[in-house]
Amino acid sequence: MSDIEALLKELRGLPDAPAVSSQEVHARLTAVKSAAGRWADVLYGIQESARGFVGPRAEAALEVAFRRAEESYVELEIALRDLNDTGPCQRR
Repeated sequence: MSDIEALLKELRGLPDAPAVSSQEVHARLTAVKSAAGRWADVLYGIQESARGFVGPRAEAALEVAFRRAEESYVELEIALRDLNDTGPCQRR
């Protein structure tokens, strides 16, 4: 199974229903953060392998896509850290 297929399988395994507890939010954030990191790795590999085969606009677009994926990973890491630091919150 390729990295992308494994990533898709992991994401498809996430529940569609809204989380009902802080533990569920934590579990989902952990899974999504892991997937975001893997997606950034996939994009980085594509970006590196495309050098010399694509034009400058495509190279720039791949760089932006990788950076956005990396930023997404960092934002999810911040959200998870905040959840860990503040503990469970009550739903409104």
